[in-house]
Amino acid sequence: MGDEVSSSHFTREERQRYREKVRLCLDVFERMLTSPDVTFESENPLTGLEMELNLVGADWMPALVNTEVLQEIADPNYQTELGAYNIELNVEPRRLPDLQLLEADLRASLNAAEKKANGIGASIVMVGILPTVMSEHLQREGWMSPSARYQALNDSILTARGEDVHLDIHGVERLSTYFQTLAPESACTSVQLHVQVDPQHFAPTWNAAQVLAGPQVAVGANSPYFFGRELCRETRIDLFQQATDTRPPELRNQGVRPRVWFGERWITSIFDLFEENVRYFPALLPEVTDEDPVAVLESGSAPRLQELRLHNGTIYRWNRPIYAVVDGYPHVRVENRVLPAGPTVLDVVANAAFFHGALIALVGDERPVWSKMTFPTAEENFAHCHRHGLDATVYWPGLGEVTVDELVLRRLLPLAHEGLAAAGVAADLRDRYLGIVEQRVKSGRNGAAWQVATVRALEARGADRMSALVGMVERYCEGMHGNQPVHTWEIPG
Repeated sequence: MGDEVSSSHFTREERQRYREKVRLCLDVFERMLTSPDVTFESENPLTGLEMELNLVGADWMPALVNTEVLQEIADPNYQTELGAYNIELNVEPRRLPDLQLLEADLRASLNAAEKKANGIGASIVMVGILPTVMSEHLQREGWMSPSARYQALNDSILTARGEDVHLDIHGVERLSTYFQTLAPESACTSVQLHVQVDPQHFAPTWNAAQVLAGPQVAVGANSPYFFGRELCRETRIDLFQQATDTRPPELRNQGVRPRVWFGERWITSIFDLFEENVRYFPALLPEVTDEDPVAVLESGSAPRLQELRLHNGTIYRWNRPIYAVVDGYPHVRVENRVLPAGPTVLDVVANAAFFHGALIALVGDERPVWSKMTFPTAEENFAHCHRHGLDATVYWPGLGEVTVDELVLRRLLPLAHEGLAAAGVAADLRDRYLGIVEQRVKSGRNGAAWQVATVRALEARGADRMSALVGMVERYCEGMHGNQPVHTWEIPG
């Protein structure tokens, strides 16, 4: 969940004041980046992880009970998300070499939360899109978590569009429907990986993350179904972009940029991204604080720059820049938002190891890969990979047109081993987690592939689509709790 706001409605005067304050914050941020007197925390960089989760009832359908579940869990690391059937887990930041501790802590935390949820008749499912969520579930009263932020986002996006949300997703099958609220966005549940860096190293880190986005989503795809249709291997990408789109068709035709955005160029500074956010995107949550960022900076402290941060939180880049102040010290980080949740804790940690390791190696390359690839090519790779998963074909410098499985096996997994070794990750841990990615790619079975194969097998037995989806989710949860990687899961004969 992003920063809360105090109201869901804002006046024209508040919007004007907010625009002025955001620009002031941007000016102060630029001063901070260029001042020798400002120290950003970067000597002991940490990695963080957030995971959005779904709640289901005994019928494996969405359960709109997140308020009750969170009361039972009673852990500040668990928070609300947009939908009343969603919760979010925030994992304490840690050093990258501690991958085995991350796995153990995640499992312990989720097991404890599951037990509490079971006490009120709910279960937790970590999956990119809950396969049993249907249009009728998201049109019920109470679908949204009680929050001024969510209500304001819903109202602002629909007001900006001036018409209902149109979902038109072309995949194996096609979905075309209209919605009167932001509700479909709640179906997108992700894992967000955070990479804290020195501001001077932010640009190459972000550029490398953009290059990796395509292969990353192909390897981890886990969202093939929405509203009962088999769509893309990672349908979450199209769904998120369309459900939060503030542009009517006329503005799209004019080239107005979407709020869910891959970007349009390689960058040279983190400032490039924040400046684009201010220049291109109107405010959705124009709440002004009392902080005077100039006075705070000149007093020798780090300003929160809350207006800039709040605005940044409403522009959904797949690799988002983050500025934050912790214990009085400012830091910046890349928030990688590409991956879906699940299928298991082991798969999630393997995905994280692959991303962090490959990222470190690519950033350290003397001749960066993005200097040999156009930005539109990276975006096209991303599009092919989220649509086709491990069956995608991409372009890679030195290899040309190549299947994504070949790219991962020949180039990216060796780089990931190299990067994790440089970060101090022990050889046995590298082999454990990257070995899972390797076997997943060799078998061609990520979460999306398993879901589709299972549904098709159940349909071949005579089940209709809804019954097959329910049966698949029941089996999915068994595998999720077993914590064996998804490529080892059985498919009904």
